[in-house]
Amino acid sequence: MQGKNNNLNFIEKSGVAVSFIVLAVLLGTFAIAKTPYALSLVKENDAYVKEASYWHKEDLGVKCELCPNNCYLAEGQRGLCKVRINKSNTLYTEVYNQPVSTHIDPIEKKPVFHMLPGSVILSLSTVGCPLKCSFCQNWSLSQAYPEEVKDNEIITPEDIVKLALARKIPSVAYTYGEPVAYYEYMRDTAKLAHEKGLRNVMVTSGFINEKPLLEIVKYFDVIKVDLKGMSEQFYKNEVGGYLQSVLNTLKTLKKANVLVEVVNLVVPNRNDGEEDLNKLSKWIYENLGPDTPLFFTRFHPDYKLSNLPPTPVKTLERAREIALENGLNFVYIGNVPGNEGENTYCPDCKTMLIEREGYLIKRNILINCHCPVCNRNIPGIW
Repeated sequence: MQGKNNNLNFIEKSGVAVSFIVLAVLLGTFAIAKTPYALSLVKENDAYVKEASYWHKEDLGVKCELCPNNCYLAEGQRGLCKVRINKSNTLYTEVYNQPVSTHIDPIEKKPVFHMLPGSVILSLSTVGCPLKCSFCQNWSLSQAYPEEVKDNEIITPEDIVKLALARKIPSVAYTYGEPVAYYEYMRDTAKLAHEKGLRNVMVTSGFINEKPLLEIVKYFDVIKVDLKGMSEQFYKNEVGGYLQSVLNTLKTLKKANVLVEVVNLVVPNRNDGEEDLNKLSKWIYENLGPDTPLFFTRFHPDYKLSNLPPTPVKTLERAREIALENGLNFVYIGNVPGNEGENTYCPDCKTMLIEREGYLIKRNILINCHCPVCNRNIPGIW
């Protein structure tokens, strides 16, 4: 996962100064935001509020159908994602037009390695997330509520696309927090970006139901899925979700023929056992194919696991070794600048094709998507 983005950015678009206000408050600021189900401080006529997709009326409330939590909400109650609320038996999203973290990043920061290496990408996020990862590296976004961000400027999907085009930025990423939480905003932006010839990247936990996923997949060039572990118990205890739901998402994406990259944040004493690492890479090989890019990323102490040490580099290197032994062709190490696991190698002749150091591309010798030595096709958008 990426590092936090808590600095204030000002980006000019089309001669108009647009300030992208970044989340600057900590959790717990408002007593009303202490529970998942809370009355909202946002009015229905706010520009941030839009009727949600994927829900139905049920009994005296509404049932959200966006993610596997399938929250039932009575009047005034809010979903586990913190950003969807029942008002007058209609489900609303409270974060439309409300990105709280927006930056121009190297695409390698996502991390995405098999699309336009060395390019920049316009990245954005609202608050909210349907999961509760104890090890979240972006908790100040994912675990915040809409009312903890006040007087934020309205940034429409049209604004985002116009800015990318004006700055000649080739792609847009829905990242940092969990894009499923701001599904409607992401969908409308991605659709417009796709129509204008921009590429779209979603960096997600994959915790989404099949129907809403299939609606948006056609707009995306890369979907980066954070497969957090291979144990239902781990997902229950540390993530607050269901492993099988994420595996179903990955299978759906495979059938949809979208370019999928998978990342596993390796957390010491939580999901770093060789048995789990072996199971994870075998599952990817058998269900997604040997050319699926897989990242083992270094955990840094944060949120509820600030007492843990960073992931030892040798653990990441062993995870990569196991995945290569299991037949995966493109296995990477993340958050360890200068490690050989950052580079892309030809699976057949072992030539280093792309040399990376952190977010820097030091060399790229691919020719028309092929290895220049043995002519092996390298999957990706180059």
